[in-house]
Amino acid sequence: MLGTQKAPKRRRKDDAERPFWISFSDLMTALMVLFLVAMAVALLSVTEGLRQMDDHRLKRDTAISQCLDNIERITRQKPYAGIQLRGQTLELGTLAEFPKDSHQLDIQRADFLRSFIPEMLDVARTPACQKWLKRFVLEGYASPEGSYLYNLNLSLARSQRVLCVLLDANAPNTPSQKDRQAVRELFFVGGSSFNSAILNQPEKSRRVELRLEFKELRPGCSPDTALCDAAPPPAIPWDEDFKCPLSGR
Repeated sequence: MLGTQKAPKRRRKDDAERPFWISFSDLMTALMVLFLVAMAVALLSVTEGLRQMDDHRLKRDTAISQCLDNIERITRQKPYAGIQLRGQTLELGTLAEFPKDSHQLDIQRADFLRSFIPEMLDVARTPACQKWLKRFVLEGYASPEGSYLYNLNLSLARSQRVLCVLLDANAPNTPSQKDRQAVRELFFVGGSSFNSAILNQPEKSRRVELRLEFKELRPGCSPDTALCDAAPPPAIPWDEDFKCPLSGR
């Protein structure tokens, strides 16, 4: 009938007990679950990164050990020279010792170095060494006689003398140009006054040693990439000037 109002629909009694929004406790529970999932994913990522670093470190250590083993194998072939590998330092023995107050090397010692160092460079070119070898450090030493600064200069001159012997293109049995270029790129020189002097054996303190330095394993570094250390040293332009600066001293 006209004018008759339709009675409003009665709400069910349990509508008030079904709110649209979830309760605060349910919201906190959901957030906690999401947090735990995120933490689990992050921990898995970190664990995987650590596992990869351990694998890369193992590969590096294995390659360096193989490199040092190859060098030690060479030293065993020359027992007469007294060469010995201690850790990453190669003691060149009696054929790399110098007279007192001198940086000169006699013919026998010079010939020995010209024949031995190319063998070392052949090892350095093997895959086990080439990937991780950073440089050779040629360190000269002096016996305790004399003043500190004088011996420091003398020990440095002894390191330089070895380089002069190796780079002399006119000497008998000189290394190949390829080897001489490698010496220029890979060899660094240093000197020590009184450091590592051999007690009660001054003649054995007047010597040079060859220390191997290897690249460090850095975050993001893989043995299969070139990211393990700083950029390789730039190639040194080749020249034919083999005059030793120690010749007049």
